[in-house]
Amino acid sequence: MLRPEMIETPRLRLEPVSAEVAQAVVGGDLSVLNAGEGWPHPGTYRGFQAALSSGRPPGWLVVLDGRVIGDCGVHGEPDESGTVEFGLGLAPQYRGLGYGTEVLRGLSAWLLLRADVVAVIGHADSANLASRRVMEKAGFVEDLDSGERVRYILTDPGP
Repeated sequence: MLRPEMIETPRLRLEPVSAEVAQAVVGGDLSVLNAGEGWPHPGTYRGFQAALSSGRPPGWLVVLDGRVIGDCGVHGEPDESGTVEFGLGLAPQYRGLGYGTEVLRGLSAWLLLRADVVAVIGHADSANLASRRVMEKAGFVEDLDSGERVRYILTDPGP
């Protein structure tokens, strides 16, 4: 089973979320951490609840200067082909500052070091140019476009 470990990036720390912390956040108790303004966001609750319901680790908190500004994780274990899908969300005031790209680079590099992962994928609505640009800046390439959703893939984390 994929067990999150601490990931350090130039400006951020991706800290593993325990089931206890995820349960507290889902229950509305933020006293267990130092939440930045605007976090948690609606996707946090959905992601943590899905992880808790399935019994898998909830993922990582995105921490800047001791404050939680977002969260990220995967949508399950790598499939039989070695592909795993990520999810990422930042509080609104921390978007557009390069943090999303930094998180995605760090998370993808960590995932691609695993023997059971050969590709990391992400999805965005076709009209969500900001999310698409984050993936492109992190080295992902467009893989499939359904007209409404676009899938991006990364198989090499680069330097």
